[in-house]
Amino acid sequence: MRIILQRVSRASVAVKGEVIASIGTGFMALVGFGAGDEAASGESKERSRILTLLEKIPVLRVFPDENGRMNKNLTDCDGELLLVSQFTLYADCSRGRRPSFQNACPPEAAAQLFDFFCCEAEKRLPGKVRRGVFGATMDVALVNSGPVTICLSTDENTESETS
Repeated sequence: MRIILQRVSRASVAVKGEVIASIGTGFMALVGFGAGDEAASGESKERSRILTLLEKIPVLRVFPDENGRMNKNLTDCDGELLLVSQFTLYADCSRGRRPSFQNACPPEAAAQLFDFFCCEAEKRLPGKVRRGVFGATMDVALVNSGPVTICLSTDENTESETS
């Protein structure tokens, strides 16, 4: 699983010109699942790693305090979370000019994982979670505040691994 987390002053998602979700201060998260994540059913190691990553989001101290230092977390600032599915986070651009997406989780499994992730996020941040539409062509608008952008991953070969 890979997440691109952006601290925003506002963000929204539109489908066919209609805004379906929007937030004020908080995080806009692009969420992608890799081929190895599809085994994340039941109480598997993969599901546990996904939940560990999710647990980090509300407590990351990247929001400014009264002195302008990044000392507050999403909960401290009463922030919101906008989740957008993004299989292209698994693009492989190592050959040629057309990205390969073979490392992305198959759509049916990814849809289930995205729904699971959104439901679990809502449990941790009741009333504060919005989401895009899985598989839809979306227009995502955001104002990245800072800018602050954090990459989170359960991939075994990345520095931001959580296990």
